[in-house]
Amino acid sequence: MADSLIDLSGVGMTYQAASGPVEALAGISLEVGQGEFVSLVGPSGCGKSTLLRIVAGLRPATVGTVTVGGRTVAQPIPDIGMVFQAPILLKWRSILDNVLLPAELAGKEKRAYWARAHELLEMAGLHGFAEKLPRELSGGMQQRASLCRALLLDPPLLLMDEPFGALDAMTRDDMALELLRIWGERDLARDQRKTVLFVTHSIGEAVFLSDRVVVMSPRPGRIAADLRIDLPRPRTVELRASEAFGQLSLEIFRTLTGRAVGATGAA
Repeated sequence: MADSLIDLSGVGMTYQAASGPVEALAGISLEVGQGEFVSLVGPSGCGKSTLLRIVAGLRPATVGTVTVGGRTVAQPIPDIGMVFQAPILLKWRSILDNVLLPAELAGKEKRAYWARAHELLEMAGLHGFAEKLPRELSGGMQQRASLCRALLLDPPLLLMDEPFGALDAMTRDDMALELLRIWGERDLARDQRKTVLFVTHSIGEAVFLSDRVVVMSPRPGRIAADLRIDLPRPRTVELRASEAFGQLSLEIFRTLTGRAVGATGAA
């Protein structure tokens, strides 16, 4: 991929447990292009979150090479935004001060990012909640705030680890649409969008959001399939009812379970 931002080559990870070595990932080779939205799906324990942390430089791979933006990843990289399943907001700080936290941690002048923080909060529908404490916001609103925090320093890469997993179904759907809007699906050309690597257990969510869905096998996690999602953008709720959406979801289901559609019992 000529314009790849992330390049993983032969990446593997083995943990040393009390009972002996545990192979979490094996033979992962993957390229993610600039401005692509790529989702990772797979069974629990297959190493999806570990892979995300390897890309971020938070955990070294046992074997293989990782490059981001053409540079080998050997330590935590600064130019990323990370969003986790829980919002992880500091409960004693206002929403505005939570969003401004990355600037403080980077040793930057907080006041210089005040306008951008307010712009992000307004974009996420939180402009009137800047001075509220996290406990005064719903779960979905807190997750929007955590997304604003990840975007504050305008990173080219977003790494998202099941960010909507703890939300109810309706809020989850709303957040998916909000993420696509913030990503710039409707307004920006691909080379202007941020690159997103997104971990989820939801097949429907992966198909709805992504340009590609990478399906991982049970541990040790390997790439079982890399499927291009050729669905029109901007994505709409009505798209979920389309035959093409259903066929892609079924293909991913078959890959994940090894089951023919309509089969019952264990895979």
